[in-house]
Amino acid sequence: MSQAALTRFAPLLFVLLWATGFIGAKLGLPHAEPLSFLLIRYLLVLGLMTVVALATRAAWPRDARQWFHIGVSGMLVHGIYLGGVYVAIARGLPAGVTSLVVGIQPLLTAVGAGWLLREAVLARQWVGLVLGFVGVAMVVSGKVGSGFGLDALWPALAALAGITAGTLYQKRFCASFDWRTGSIAQFLPTMVLTAIAVALTEDFRVSWTGEFIFAMAWLVLVLSVGAISLLNWLIRHGSAVNIASLFYLVPPCTALMAWALFDERLAGMALVGMALAVWGVYLARK
Repeated sequence: MSQAALTRFAPLLFVLLWATGFIGAKLGLPHAEPLSFLLIRYLLVLGLMTVVALATRAAWPRDARQWFHIGVSGMLVHGIYLGGVYVAIARGLPAGVTSLVVGIQPLLTAVGAGWLLREAVLARQWVGLVLGFVGVAMVVSGKVGSGFGLDALWPALAALAGITAGTLYQKRFCASFDWRTGSIAQFLPTMVLTAIAVALTEDFRVSWTGEFIFAMAWLVLVLSVGAISLLNWLIRHGSAVNIASLFYLVPPCTALMAWALFDERLAGMALVGMALAVWGVYLARK
């Protein structure tokens, strides 16, 4: 694929792949504890990417400082974000509420991009970010319910902080690295952090059903390899605001997938919200 074609289609492909992560979590979480689920995923990704990196003779991070920065970005983008999302859903926070909480990320990233990265955020982009947030809220509003407490909400807030800080940190300190060895540098400390959390909070209960194995294979190959590689490429080639705005499209895409796969109905407000989210991302990325 040419550079021009990749630049055009990579954002759309990333959104589609990232949205399937919620579907994979919905399939796999009933069969495993959330952090145990993620620990197995990280171990499989590390094994796969080590083989790929050695077989292709990929360039490794050049010094300890680069290893450190890539590792920190990995712990934020993968460890804190994914860990928070999975724990929140496992504790009973509706997936729609989780999506809405994490959906605030583009607005926070815009603030951080102006403050930390000195990126100019135009008035049109602010309008697009706000429209995108309203659209996401409309999509998930029908799924917002009661019956959950702060013990389910705070992991989602931690996930929001992780993905926002991780995007800004990677853009600031390690925007460019080889995607093969960079994945190893990101997932290695993430795996260690998650293993410690599993040892302290879980019993590593896993039921190796066919559904769980399929979900794990999808999340490892499509999400942790495909989508994360695309995210790293987008961070390297785009502004933090443009990248973050893509996350507004994830809840609408997830809702469409859930409708197709699980017959989860979409209300008229959700359809209007999808249109607003798409328009907001267009304005933010124009």
